[in-house]
Amino acid sequence: MADAAPLRVLFVCSRNRLRSPTAEAVFNAVAGVEARSAGTARDADWQVTMDDIRWADLIVCMEDKHANRLRADFRQAVSHKRVCVLSIPDDYKFMQDELVALLRTRAMPLIRAQE
Repeated sequence: MADAAPLRVLFVCSRNRLRSPTAEAVFNAVAGVEARSAGTARDADWQVTMDDIRWADLIVCMEDKHANRLRADFRQAVSHKRVCVLSIPDDYKFMQDELVALLRTRAMPLIRAQE
């Protein structure tokens, strides 16, 4: 088991400034998980790329609109991926305690189900 490859999780929000970077930081600290984050907006700090989609074993979006955007922009690539939505609105600051708690509560079961 120790030699198992980490689960690669891509977290997606709009501008990659608050929610998805928080998720990346939180889940990179979880053993057996490698996390990245990206945004769907044109002005995102890191806009999601085809390489990000290909890299991910699991794609976790903050809202339905992010999953819909990925399906529109990367239809073929995401059709072979598990895409989940956490339903976390853009109401939080980076690393805000409430956001971290929500991410752990909603994303951890999805991650554990993939292992």
